Amino acid sequence: MRPKDTLLEALALFRGLNASITVNEIISFLYTCENEGLSVQELAFVAKMTEPTASRSIRSFGPQGAEWARAPACGLVEAFINPQDGRSRVLHLTAAGREVRQRLDEIIRKGVGVAA
Repeated sequence: MRPKDTLLEALALFRGLNASITVNEIISFLYTCENEGLSVQELAFVAKMTEPTASRSIRSFGPQGAEWARAPACGLVEAFINPQDGRSRVLHLTAAGREVRQRLDEIIRKGVGVAA
C-alpha cells in the first residue's frame, strides 16, 4: 500500500479534530490560515460562499464557550470585534490553530502526489 497523498493526509488531520467536519468548514479554516485578520464578509468573498455559510463554517472552529462559536467548537479560531467599524468580526488563529496550520504546512512540504 502506498503512503497517503498530501490531500488525504490533510483531510485526515481535520477528521482527527472532528469526524463530522465539513468541506466548507475546512475551506473556511484554510482561508483564515492564509489571511489572519480577515472579516467574515471577506472570508465569504474569497471562499465564494454566502456570508451565512462562511459565518456558520468558521464558527465551528471557535473556542468552546464563546457566544459566537458553534459545535464542534474546535478552538482553532477566535473572532474579535473589528476596531475599524465596531460591528463586524475579524478572525485570528488561536495557539492551537497555529499548531494545526504548522502541521498542514509540514504535510504540504512533504508533498506526496495523488499518483505517486
